[in-house]
Amino acid sequence: MKSQDTPEQAGVNDNIITLDTPIQRGQTMIETITLRKPSSGELRGVSLGDLLNLDVASLIKVLPRISTPTLTPQEAAALDPADLVAIGSKVISFLLQKSAKTEASLGM
Repeated sequence: MKSQDTPEQAGVNDNIITLDTPIQRGQTMIETITLRKPSSGELRGVSLGDLLNLDVASLIKVLPRISTPTLTPQEAAALDPADLVAIGSKVISFLLQKSAKTEASLGM
């Protein structure tokens, strides 16, 4: 029996967030944002507890550091709340160890 591939093995990038409300930047519409796991240095000046609690100011501070295309702080502050929650959920997953993610997915 073949084991199931993880999204990374299957070539799917689950770090892409499709925005409900695209961002207008000049003539360009930003409809998706790719997030990458931040390094510890990129979290400087932000409380990890605040990020885990989806603190808006903390998310707005970190998002320009880990997004592609790189959002400005003003664009991050203007995000639709539903989009900010989706982004925040991904940021939270970056902060958890693999074992904690596995336990959470098993409902433990």
